[in-house]
Amino acid sequence: MGDRHSWTAAPAAAERARSMLAAAWSCAVTAEGGREEFVGAHSVTEDGRVIVCVPEDSGLLATAICAPRGEPSAVLEFADVAPVPVRNRIRARLWLAGWFVPKDGDLEFRATRIVLREPSGAVVVDLDEFAAARPDPLATAESRLLTHLADAHPDAVERLTRLVPHDSLHGAVRVQPLAVDRHGLTLRIERTRGNGDVRLTFHKPADDMAQLTERMHILLSQASAASCPRALQRQRTDGDG
Repeated sequence: MGDRHSWTAAPAAAERARSMLAAAWSCAVTAEGGREEFVGAHSVTEDGRVIVCVPEDSGLLATAICAPRGEPSAVLEFADVAPVPVRNRIRARLWLAGWFVPKDGDLEFRATRIVLREPSGAVVVDLDEFAAARPDPLATAESRLLTHLADAHPDAVERLTRLVPHDSLHGAVRVQPLAVDRHGLTLRIERTRGNGDVRLTFHKPADDMAQLTERMHILLSQASAASCPRALQRQRTDGDG
């Protein structure tokens, strides 16, 4: 059976890209001078411009000063890594092509093309939509939220599988929380061969932690009222759950 991906009521590409930038701690920069990895060195302005603080001996700094203005001369790459240990932990990659401009001792990146690649495929993000979009309000807290859910409440994760279509759980050996945003929770279903993702959408968006708690309680209440999937019943009987 092939993987199933349901992205109903999911963030738009521009919002997803902005959320990745807000949560990312590191980025890779490829320019004429080579490729450099920067950890904890970038920030993002309200309209999505990336500011990189580079050491004085960085080859990137010299490349930025000498590069022709307005011509793409560098690519920034960000990886969205699932905070919970799962197979295929890279959830998405984001590439920004453009050029750097020295500003107040740092480098300001001006993008000319933005590409977001997710399991469903790659999409070119409109520059104006990217500038106008805002990060998901849960983006910076997502890692902590998912880790807590997986480590402290595995029983809740198991209960939520009652909301997953039974055929999606066929052959399942483990289910883990993969992602959460204001629109819903995504579960990673790992099988003996391959894996797939299933999205549980909230009845309406959650704009803060209090609303997220309320949305999760509703999902769990719905799950408690549903029957236990036969696939997971078999797992527990066989000792594989």
